[in-house]
Amino acid sequence: MALRILVAEDEFITAFDLCDTFEEAGYEVEGPHAGISSAMLACQKEKPDLAILDIELADGLSYELAQKLIDDNVPVILHSERANRDAIAARFPQATALAKPCPPAMLLDAVGRVLATA
Repeated sequence: MALRILVAEDEFITAFDLCDTFEEAGYEVEGPHAGISSAMLACQKEKPDLAILDIELADGLSYELAQKLIDDNVPVILHSERANRDAIAARFPQATALAKPCPPAMLLDAVGRVLATA
């Protein structure tokens, strides 16, 4: 059974690029979700194996969602052009922070590393 990745990203093109990248790599993709509420609802229905979250979503910052997933032992990759890596690392030491744009190979490598240590 394929591992399930939740994608929360409000930029349309980036969201579909992420989903395509993960689907082509053999993952099951949940999303893309442009907002926190829709991503939270998806997590309540079925817990993902990993989540890729943009920091700024259509309806606010994804910090609360990130913390809930981390508390539920779901590995999180925070993916944002506004990411201040030091601030993110301090707030979410368990998460991985990647700056956008992130090449697909680097993203897949990060996902593989995170899942291998989960």
